[in-house]
Amino acid sequence: MAKVTIERTVEWYDTDAAGHQHHSCIVRFVEAAEAALLREHDLAWLFGETPRVRHEINYRSRLWFGETVTVTLEVVRLGNTSLQYAFEVRGKEGVAADGTLIVAHATPQSPTSTPWPQPVIDAFGTIRAQEAVVTP
Repeated sequence: MAKVTIERTVEWYDTDAAGHQHHSCIVRFVEAAEAALLREHDLAWLFGETPRVRHEINYRSRLWFGETVTVTLEVVRLGNTSLQYAFEVRGKEGVAADGTLIVAHATPQSPTSTPWPQPVIDAFGTIRAQEAVVTP
């Protein structure tokens, strides 16, 4: 399956009153990696067609202002209408967060999820499982 790794710096706005990362910055880091992966595979046209269905984050250690982090994102499952990513965010103390992000494919005019277009299947592998229609 497809995989990408990017680097980011923890900015002041990524931190909270305790001085370490705010929980929401992990989602932004993961979405930046997702954007890089889609661009790498000429799939940037998917922006606006991949609503989030579920995300799960395990917070393992803290990240501090100015710290460089590495974000790795990998496609681990491609279904008929959804895609599951696994991710890991590493800082100077090792894994700071890991988890999964599930997105669905839904064209703007469709009230429910829709099957992945062939370029997505070509880029990320064959359909792994049939699944129920998900309403975004």
